[in-house]
Amino acid sequence: MRQLPFGWTGVRVPLLGQGTWDLERGDRATVVAAVRQGLDLGMTHLDTAEMYGDGEVERIVGEAINGRRKDVFLVSKVLPENASYQGILEACERSLRRLGTDHLDLYLLHWESQVPFAETARAFQKLVEQGKTRFWGVSNFDVPELQRAMDVLKGTGQAIACNQVLYHPAQRYLEATLLPFCQQHGIAVVAYSPLGAGSFPSAASKEGKALAKVARARQATARQVALAFVMRAGAFAIPKAARPEHVIENAGAGELLLSAEEVSFLEDQLPKPSLGGGLPTA
Repeated sequence: MRQLPFGWTGVRVPLLGQGTWDLERGDRATVVAAVRQGLDLGMTHLDTAEMYGDGEVERIVGEAINGRRKDVFLVSKVLPENASYQGILEACERSLRRLGTDHLDLYLLHWESQVPFAETARAFQKLVEQGKTRFWGVSNFDVPELQRAMDVLKGTGQAIACNQVLYHPAQRYLEATLLPFCQQHGIAVVAYSPLGAGSFPSAASKEGKALAKVARARQATARQVALAFVMRAGAFAIPKAARPEHVIENAGAGELLLSAEEVSFLEDQLPKPSLGGGLPTA
């Protein structure tokens, strides 16, 4: 599985990982087996959140990584309503208990909070000092939100390690300004819902036909091509899969490198990046 340095941290992380949104809806044994299958295939970047299943997904992830914690780049997210100093410290402890671990590799603010960012950052830094998380970052932040947060951090010695955002072939908003901004500042970009969260292009659509054309030429699936397209510019991708066979399909994209011609073709056929409208979320 291909790996890249995770932004300014320098830690090498698989480009292709696993998301866990809605996993509590599946058969527990099957879901746990799927996550473990992903780990076996090198998809050790594992993302979850306290919001997912009201904590139940963290318990599922904890079961899946039991005995394998050292192999996993483990990420969780705190809700904005828990983003006060004390709220973050307590939320992190709850997540750690559910996950059955003593530390996270990355802890994210799920989306912008009404709590002053300076207070949130102070709590994150405390968790770093306590060894409860190695790094911290944000999710669903557009360029203006990131810039405000970075202004708050000036002179503190702290830095945002990651911005996790919606990104898939039919929603390329971040390519216009957000992705270049993050890369300029050493912030890793992680694409959630990289297959469209239930809205993957139909086989009859212009986008679906383009993905299928490349897939046929590469003896791959359209979904594998879509993941490769998302990862082409250095964005990490965390598709969700609740069954082992879907995990295996996703993992097949890990070594799929699109040619310059294939990228150009897909960029022409897929919806174009937009400079207006703000960052979409899902």
